[in-house]
This record gives sequence, structure tokens and C-alpha cells, in this order.
Amino acid sequence: MTMTWTLANAPRLDGKYAIVTGATGGLGYQTALGLARQGATTVLAGRNAEKGAQAIQRIQREVADAKVRFEPLDLDSLASAAHFAATQPDTVDILVNNAAVMGLQQRALTRDGFERQIGVNYLGHFALTLRLFGALKNGGRVVNVASVAHRRAALNLADFQSEKSYGPMRAYGRSKLAMLIFSLELQRRADQYGWNLKSMAAHPGWARTDIIPNGIGGGAPGLKARIAAAGFNLFAQSAADGALPMLFAAMAPEAQGGAYYGPNGRGEIRGGPGPAQIFPQAADPDAGLQLWALSERLTAVTARV
Repeated sequence: MTMTWTLANAPRLDGKYAIVTGATGGLGYQTALGLARQGATTVLAGRNAEKGAQAIQRIQREVADAKVRFEPLDLDSLASAAHFAATQPDTVDILVNNAAVMGLQQRALTRDGFERQIGVNYLGHFALTLRLFGALKNGGRVVNVASVAHRRAALNLADFQSEKSYGPMRAYGRSKLAMLIFSLELQRRADQYGWNLKSMAAHPGWARTDIIPNGIGGGAPGLKARIAAAGFNLFAQSAADGALPMLFAAMAPEAQGGAYYGPNGRGEIRGGPGPAQIFPQAADPDAGLQLWALSERLTAVTARV
């Protein structure tokens, strides 16, 4: 793999159909911009129509002939995911599961009663992906956005939704660990059943986006929030650079199913796209089987083989 990969190395995507969740700002916006720049018809999926319209205008200023549109999707709701999936075409070439909330100081619930970080970051994406399965299984790519936070996380299926004990960043790390486990398990099933899709994960390292002030900073005491944001931003790279591992996974011919990509610099904090380290708790096939079964039960969604 070219360690200096940028969009200049990317193929054209004319005629391809791509969906990016959480695409009205930050990493999602930069990912959608990159896909649109290469010619893909790109759907910016998100909660806020006003922000969606602004994002579309920004992309069209950058890429005059961009084929982009906003569509409402709230991963806080399984019904919203089902409605969104039902409106999509028969073929989806690229699905980037990016939307996330981070470090909510108090345990909160989605409209379906899930702990909100595990619900929005993981279960909503699990349900969306399986509902789009028929459109993806003929050559599509699924890119799940994970995080270096998976390294310190434990799946803990006995308290998956933090009902017994809640910690803001513990819940976030678990949601991102689940995304990585899901990516690997989806590829195992693709190999087992002969599905023509690639499932991979990517992470941005440390990237400057609104997730820090809206997450940790959004509910934490003022001084703590400022210190966390300042320390993070001191070492963080831009959202555009942080999006490159996702774009590599989404479009590079050499990107491999079952792989994990992130910045190739020290500690995977910043740098160009390269292979990322998968910690043992994410690579365990038994964890993949157990998480998949639990996720099917919780969402009442399954892939039709």
C-alpha cells in the first residue's frame, strides 16, 4: 500500500453511489467531499436539514459538478434507519458508517431505549447496514469508523448498555470497539457465504472536529472541557487529513476486506493512511459471533443470506 496515499491517488468513482452518515460536518463532511470530488453520487445522511443544506452548498463550491444531496437519517431511531434504507436504490457501492456521539457525561437513552452512545454509534449502524444488505452484497464496500479508543475498551456483553455502571468514555470506547468487531465479523460472513462485499474499518487518529466540544466539552465542567479540548487540539490533525483513512478504505483498489486503516504516524495519532493495529479483544471471532447475535436481538434486524 502506498504510504503517501492522498486523493490524488484515488480512482474516479463516476457512476458509483455512496452514503456517508453524519456527513454535515467534521470527518463525515470531509469524507463526503472526497467521494464527491472523485465523481460518486454522494448522499449526506444526517439529522439536521439546515446543516445538510449548508454542507451541500460548501461541496458544490468546491466541486462544481458534484452529485450530492442531503437525506434525513437519525441513528437515535431504528425506525429512521429503516425508513432511510427503504428509500435507497437497489445498488449501494459505498457505505461509510461515521456518525457518532462522544463522552456524554450522563447516561442517556435513544428513542428505542438503548444507551445513547452504543445506540447511535453502533446499533443504529448495525441495523442500517443489514437493512442495506441487499444493495451492498453485489460489490459494495462497508467502512465502519472506529477509534484508537477501542484499545482500552471491553465489550462486556453482560452490561453492554452500561446499566450497572456508566462511564462516559468507557461507553464511547465500547461503542467503537463494537464497530471494529462488527467490521471483522461482517467480512468473515462475507467470506463464509460468498457475499460480494468488502467490510473494513478505519479511524482518523486525533482529528480536529466538533466531537470534542460537543461530547466531552458539551457536558463537562468548563475548565475540564477547555483543558481536554486544548490538549487534544495541540496534537490533532485536520479533519481533512483525519478523513483520509476512511477515503482510502472506501475507494482505493488495494484496500482489503477485513482490514483496519488509520494514520501511519507514531501512535496512529496523525499521518497518512496505513494499516492500523487491531487489539485482541476486537479480533476475537467468538466476540464477533456473540456481538452479532446480541445486535440482531436488540435491533430485530438480520441479514438475509
